[in-house]
Amino acid sequence: MSRFAHTPYDGSKRPFTVGLEPLDLREWIEPDEFLTAHLDEKERLIADPKRFVFAAEADTEAAQREVADLLAVHLLDQFPSIYERHSDNSLSVKNAGKRVELSFCAEPPLLAISRVVQEDLVLMRKGDDGYRLVAASLCFPSSWSLAEKFGGSMSAIHEGVPDFNGHRMGHMVQRIFERLEADKPVWRLNWSLYTDAELHHPISGLRGEVLCEADQAFEQLYVRVEKQTLRRLPNSGDILFTIRVHHDPVHGLLEHPDGDQLAQGLKTQLLELTDEQLDYKGIKTHASTIARALDMIAGERV
Repeated sequence: MSRFAHTPYDGSKRPFTVGLEPLDLREWIEPDEFLTAHLDEKERLIADPKRFVFAAEADTEAAQREVADLLAVHLLDQFPSIYERHSDNSLSVKNAGKRVELSFCAEPPLLAISRVVQEDLVLMRKGDDGYRLVAASLCFPSSWSLAEKFGGSMSAIHEGVPDFNGHRMGHMVQRIFERLEADKPVWRLNWSLYTDAELHHPISGLRGEVLCEADQAFEQLYVRVEKQTLRRLPNSGDILFTIRVHHDPVHGLLEHPDGDQLAQGLKTQLLELTDEQLDYKGIKTHASTIARALDMIAGERV
């Protein structure tokens, strides 16, 4: 999978909409040339006691096991050149030095299986106040914290998201969770902008000095796209939410065959955002500078 694997800003999607589509399970998990590097970063974060990248409620073990088994079967079936099962029922990532136990493992199954995929894995379970976040391996968040959101309901998780709680979008998401069928997974994309290539972003981390001038922003901005999927687990009935982060340098659009159109598409969506939406994305005070940086794509390609 190459750079700019997903470009929701090309006009095919609209920001701050549900935008769910049926998911072809062959495209559920997306290993690419950054697999080893991303898995190494996961290991670093998991081992760091200062990070909070895994949490699980006590009664989620069976659902976690269901996720691990489901993913193991999928990985071995779809990517036999990357993954291998061994006689002791462990799973390894070939040529990456990664191997996890699939049975009788010493750590929670959700954490174990998360070590071999670039996706973050989140379990949502129906409760009295709607679906709640009951387990997660979340190494690569985009401006949210597992420590703050763990155990929270959908409304609590989306607190501060423009036009969600109390609005049509929030009601739609609730209905989707209620009605999601095990054999009909769905997916969506969204984008954000950052001033570095870090994967672990519990806070926005935008560096204002980078965004003071268009040429600085052009060189140091990254567009970050999340591919999110929802799949109901057939046995537990819980919903598995996966998040796959792709982050690409804005200046990389210079080498993309459709770089001009993508840059202008991103600029158009940026300038159409409301002040509240810009503020949520952390770019309200820098929108005009970023727009000028995106205009530079066409100028540099001439």
